[in-house]
Amino acid sequence: MQYDKEILRVLAEAGNEGLSVRKISRHVYNACNSLFNPIEQEEVHRYVQLYLLKNCKTVGSIFEKTRKGVYRLNKANQTTQRHLLLFRDEEEIAEEKPVEDQSLSLF
Repeated sequence: MQYDKEILRVLAEAGNEGLSVRKISRHVYNACNSLFNPIEQEEVHRYVQLYLLKNCKTVGSIFEKTRKGVYRLNKANQTTQRHLLLFRDEEEIAEEKPVEDQSLSLF
């Protein structure tokens, strides 16, 4: 689902400190909500909360809980490391395309 990918992307950008569930759900809501496909913020918040709770219970899980309501990516997990490499590759591809100024000079 698209929410899962956005959760991974947000936590990859957050770094070692992690983010609270409320902030993660807000980022996911803003990334996935559109004019033609409106979603409820509380629905997204419930999904993010349950998804993180479900996926941080084991020692080798993708997510780890740092303190109450705050999650981060588990750097020791191989799947997490693979996702981080994928996100870095996508960022590098986006940065490599230089934008040329096509406007006409006034003088």
